[in-house]
Amino acid sequence: MRSTRIGTTAVHVTELSFGAAALGNLYRPVSEEQAAGAVDAAWRAGIRYFDTAPHYGLGLSERRLGAALRDKPRDAFTVSTKVGRILEPRPGAEGDDLAHGFAVPATHERRWDFSAAGVRRSVEESLGRLGLDRIDIAYLHDPDDHADQALGEAYPELVRLRDEGVVGAIGLGMNQSALPARFLLECALDVVLLAGRYTLLDQDGLAELLPLAEEKGTAVVAGGVYNSGLLADPRPGATFDYTEAPAELLARAQELQRTCARHGVPLRAAALRFPLGHPAVVSVLTGARDAAEAQDAAAMLDADTPEALWAELRERGQLDPGVPVPTRS
Repeated sequence: MRSTRIGTTAVHVTELSFGAAALGNLYRPVSEEQAAGAVDAAWRAGIRYFDTAPHYGLGLSERRLGAALRDKPRDAFTVSTKVGRILEPRPGAEGDDLAHGFAVPATHERRWDFSAAGVRRSVEESLGRLGLDRIDIAYLHDPDDHADQALGEAYPELVRLRDEGVVGAIGLGMNQSALPARFLLECALDVVLLAGRYTLLDQDGLAELLPLAEEKGTAVVAGGVYNSGLLADPRPGATFDYTEAPAELLARAQELQRTCARHGVPLRAAALRFPLGHPAVVSVLTGARDAAEAQDAAAMLDADTPEALWAELRERGQLDPGVPVPTRS
């Protein structure tokens, strides 16, 4: 699978990357066997970039991902995790974490912390859960309400950790594009993980963030390319950004599906391939909770998406004429 180097760092990412939120029991339980099977299937498909975070299942995702990669050559894969949420133990706590979306016992609580000390603690604890000696990419995670502290304290600490070799590349991961654009103007990031804002349904990232990233040589990883499900299976009740999709968006997704079908292309394939049409985008990130989902993602990215499909999407107004589209090389 094609891979790209992140800026001037030594870190490489494959064009398809594995999102490990589901390994933290996102919405419903995933067995240990399913989690390991998902990572193994992704590896067999050629995926070498794996993304996780302490937030995902209160550390469960990191532990499972680290265990699944333990027998793989360390220099053969890239792992990213995130900082900004410290996990504080809750001795004797009862109940689950479903209020935050994860079907795990509520053994810890999350505490926002974008201080320098919090960033260093977060990285050290992630290294312990992952069983690794370095983090390839560390993202500032969702600093929507903590921008000043993230810029003034967390970012400089990530730079220090990169200088020390603890972290290979530094970035920002968010599901909005405005604040990442501000970060690109005020500091030097290696990579931005943009979730849900550069998809077949939502090209908000194209207004400012993606042109800025291209200008500055900052890599972009496009996450949430299915917009949390609507572009994977546009049926009544499907979700967009984790809530039920409004009727207008559902209709748009179904029309996209019909256009793709006329060219023999699954909507999932077009949704995965589309972001890679922009020169700043180096990888598309999608989650998998078992081997079948990982295999499907690899098959969808490998599917042919002919020029005629993108031309028709433009002709029908389903994509603006100025939106870049993929080309096969």
